[in-house]
Amino acid sequence: MAEIKLFYHKDGVIRVSRSLDFLKSTPIQNFLWIDLIDVDEEIENELEDFLKIYIQEEEEMIEIEMSSRYIETNDTLVVNSNFLLSNFESDPVSFILKNNILVTVHSQELISFHETIKKISANPKSYTSGVDVLVALFETRVEFDADMIEDMTQKITQLSNSISLQEADEELLSEIKNLQEKTMMLRENIIDKQRTVSSMIRSEFIPPDHQPKLNMIIKDINSLIEHVKFSFDRLDYLQDTFLGYVNVEQNKIIKIFTIVSVVFMPPTLIASIYGMNFRYMPELDKKWGYPFSIIIMVLSAVFILLFFKRKKWL
Repeated sequence: MAEIKLFYHKDGVIRVSRSLDFLKSTPIQNFLWIDLIDVDEEIENELEDFLKIYIQEEEEMIEIEMSSRYIETNDTLVVNSNFLLSNFESDPVSFILKNNILVTVHSQELISFHETIKKISANPKSYTSGVDVLVALFETRVEFDADMIEDMTQKITQLSNSISLQEADEELLSEIKNLQEKTMMLRENIIDKQRTVSSMIRSEFIPPDHQPKLNMIIKDINSLIEHVKFSFDRLDYLQDTFLGYVNVEQNKIIKIFTIVSVVFMPPTLIASIYGMNFRYMPELDKKWGYPFSIIIMVLSAVFILLFFKRKKWL
């Protein structure tokens, strides 16, 4: 749903407006954050003309080159970053900082943005400019990434506890593969934040008093990368364990077929000998010939079974 939110200071409280006309009729220095959610191109053009900024198209926002994802001009800072949704779909977000006003552009409702709005409403004195909001958004996003990694870790633990020789099937392997893909998406998303925040630390647009927070965000990001790596290693181990169970099951089946084949080899040999069409065979004209051959076949099969059991192959 298209929506525009204008956050501004009034009487020591941060208020919200949803009208561009209000933006034009209010002193610009009162505003600290303008959030655009899937707005029309007409609104974007109107805002560009008023603030003298350039709002990138989605195709530009998702470029992987750092020169496209982080841009500094004489008076503007532009940061593009992918934010993961709860269903692991990626939503590109553009941050435009000019004259201490932050403009954010995205197409989906983001939980991290809602949480940041709660923080701003609860403590308005700590958010006096768009830089404060920009840092808070990335700080909240990293916290949300940590929650997603924690949830992923719990799923991996449950999956690990559920793996057994009886449940080694394609569905389980598919679940492992699905978790691996989600873990890789998390890692890419976190590394993207690492590159962005590292560039922000060196930026002249970020005041020195924000450096400690950004440094703490970098430390948290590095910690999350280690957690993601550990989760991916666990999934590799689970996959190897699954394939090991599959091999054990296959070996058991092959072992059964092998034993059955070996057990029936001597009776088959005896039956083949007495099935020859030779004219002179001593047992052919004897009354006990038939039961004698049956007994020999049974004894040979029993002997093979006893031999396997003695060798503990059964």
